Parts: sequence; structure tokens; C-alpha cells
Amino acid sequence: MPSVAVKLYSVFFKFLLKHRLQNRIQTPSAESDPFGVTTRPEESVAPSNPLFSDGVATKDIHIDPFTSLTVRIFLPESALHSPESDSKLQSKTKARLNSRKADLEESEVLLRRYSYGSSNVGTAVTRQEEYRRSSHGGGGSDVEALNLKSDAYRGYAPVDVNRRKLPIMLQFHGGGWVSGSNESVANDFFCRRISRLCDAIVVAVGYRLAPENRYPAAFEDGLKVLNWLGKQANLAECSKSMGNARGGVVESRKADTNRHILDAFGAAMVEPWLAAHGDPSRCVLLGVSCGANIADYVARKAVEAGRLLDPVKVVAQVLMYPFFIGSIPTHSEIKLANSYFYDKAMCLLAWKLFLPEEEFSLDHPAANPLVPDRGPPLKLMPPTLTVVAEHDWMRDRAIAYSEELRKVNVDAPVLEYKDAVHEFATLDMLLKTPQAHACAEDIAIWVKKYISFRGHEFSY
Repeated sequence: MPSVAVKLYSVFFKFLLKHRLQNRIQTPSAESDPFGVTTRPEESVAPSNPLFSDGVATKDIHIDPFTSLTVRIFLPESALHSPESDSKLQSKTKARLNSRKADLEESEVLLRRYSYGSSNVGTAVTRQEEYRRSSHGGGGSDVEALNLKSDAYRGYAPVDVNRRKLPIMLQFHGGGWVSGSNESVANDFFCRRISRLCDAIVVAVGYRLAPENRYPAAFEDGLKVLNWLGKQANLAECSKSMGNARGGVVESRKADTNRHILDAFGAAMVEPWLAAHGDPSRCVLLGVSCGANIADYVARKAVEAGRLLDPVKVVAQVLMYPFFIGSIPTHSEIKLANSYFYDKAMCLLAWKLFLPEEEFSLDHPAANPLVPDRGPPLKLMPPTLTVVAEHDWMRDRAIAYSEELRKVNVDAPVLEYKDAVHEFATLDMLLKTPQAHACAEDIAIWVKKYISFRGHEFSY
């Protein structure tokens, strides 16, 4: 069973959420504003930091001038590794393993023996720091990669050498359609953890919230970001090819030419982090709670689009305790209707705020993944990992959806966590629990099967 602290916090959380949902239902909303909102005033927001101060650099981008749609990009420090280190990693690993292990063991002995400040502690720490510095491909590459000379921008700016390509993960936050944010403290912490563990660029989507923007606004925003990734990849390739075509021109002239070409495509320039380090051919969708519904929708649209999305390829998706519901209740929906944090009554209020009144139905395609003629055929869906919690009333429908995918030979495992509640790995209070960290590690192990180059996958 969940701890007493979790139970008490759940009572407070449900009271606060119910109050906010009822206020939004009782407050007559004005005409829908297409621009919308992506975060609430009561949300605790983490500022972006374009430096690798904690191993992950972040930046916010407003990608649509007509709406409030934004993204926050999480770039792990491993992007600073030279590409050659990846190609030689397998051949060098066995040779370096024994010596590295011996050094670390010696350091640990020194740290234990001189834990009160002896001079030998500095020696042990120095060895570990030297290894960390050398892992970026040399002592000078980090200094070159960090553009600290400009007064306007003091964050990371990629250079033309040692550009390591990383897979891209589109992340959709939870919050019951009406709350949550891609910039919230909890979501920022979770995305940093996933970025480090998966060694991938995480693009957290700030979609428009209800009731200001009801269905299908959030779903359209998710698909719009996927198309934006394709546009970014094409613009970056165009910039690269134009630079190669004018190889005899001086560097400043080449940069001016590329800038002019990119401006001719539209208002948005190439995003440098994605252009330098993003590999859109290894794209993973990750959705949390109601964000899992968006991820599944985007995956279906990606299947329907096919090669029209090139070079973007959705290779897998992760659905974390999806926000599924239906008119015919499942066993868990009956037994756990009054479960922790998000009970069924409050979730029904959230669906009423999200779906247009004329379309409201618990068997709406956005709510129930098992309705017939939802399209496309399930056998075409990408590999899907489903994470469920024991004390979550939505678990049975998520498991049933996974079973339908396995029936048509889609890799669709289910990870069920005992004594866990809805959003146990992403809620602010539970983020630092061992179970939350273990869940993130399990996700990384499975995802690496589809985003790692052959020979570098994790094995079970």
C-alpha cells in the first residue's frame, strides 16, 4: 500500500484539483481564443538554462506565431562527445574496462580511508574529474562548444566539428487536459532524468490547455511539433548542402548565404541544437497521463503519413499510465474508482472540460483506444511500451490496449508497478522516490532497443 504521506498528500491534491475543475466548469468561458494558454498561474515553473550546469542544457522556443505552442529542448551533455568516440567505443571498452575499474576502486578506497579531508582525497577526486573531462573528446572541445563571448547569449552554441547525433524524444506532459506544463518544475526534472538515461534530446511539448482550447487543439499541437521537427531537419540539410556548394567562398560569405536561404523559407530559422545533434530518423514519443493519449494520436498520424514525414521516423512510443476511459467500465474502473490523486469522478470533469459539448462521449476516439474503426490498423503501429500502476483505476484499459497490439505482433510490453499510484514517476512529490527512478531506468532500457545503433543496445 502507498505510504501514509502519499495518502495524506493525495487527499490534499484531490481537494485542490476538484476545486479548480469545478471553478472552470462553473465559470462561463468566452469565445475560444485560438492562441490559448500552455501553463497556469499557479504552476511552479523552472527557468530554462542553456548551460550544462547539471548535465543537461535547456532552452524554450515558441514555434507557432498563431498559437501559444512552445517546446522546451533538453540537450544532454553527452552531445559534446566526439562522434569518433561512439565508433571506437566497442573496440576500446574491453581494453579500458579493467584499468578504469582499478582506478575507481583505488579512488573509493582513498575516499573511505581519508574521509575527513586528507590530501589523498583530492587525488581520488581529480582522477574521476579527469576521466569526466576526457569523455567529451578532449579538454578543449568543451571550451570551444560553449559560446561565452557574446553578451546577448551565453549558452551552448554548436561548433562545426565533433557533432554527435542523438535520437529525439517528443514528451507530452500530463495534467488532465486543464493543467500541467512542459516548463513545470516536476516536468523539467523528469525530462532531465529521461534525457540523461536515454542519452537523447528530449523535446517537451507545451500544448494548449482546456477549456480555453478544447479537442482537438492539444492533439493538433502534438502533430504540429512532429511536422516542425521534419521542417527543422530539411532546413538544416538545405543549409548544409548550400554551404558545400559554395566551398570556395570565405566562411563569412558562406554564413551570410545560408542565413539568406533559411530566411526565404519563413520566419523561423534553423534551431542550432537540433540541426547539430538531432537525428529525426530515431524519434520516440513519450506521453504522461493525458499526454499519452496525445502521443498515441501522433503515432497514428505518423503511420498514416508514412514517408511524407521524412526524414522523421517514429520508431517507438511510451505510454505512461494513459488517460483512457470508456462507457463500459473495466474491473479496475469499478474497484479503484476512488483511487489516489486522480479518481474517476474528477477525471470525468476533466473530460467534460476537454471534449466539445456536442462531441462528449466516453467512447470518443480521443478517450477510448479500443473503439472500432479508429484507424490505422493496429499492426502498423510502432512498438509501444505501456507503464501502469497497481492503484490506478485506468490501468485495465491501458493493459487491454497493449494486449490488442500484441495480438497483431506489435512489440507492446506492459510494466506494472506494485503499490504505485497514477503519476507515481512524474508527480512532484514522488519524483525522487526509488520507484520513480527505477521506472525511468526501465523505460531507458526498453527505448534503447530502438534508438541505439546496432551493437550498442542494452541487453536484458
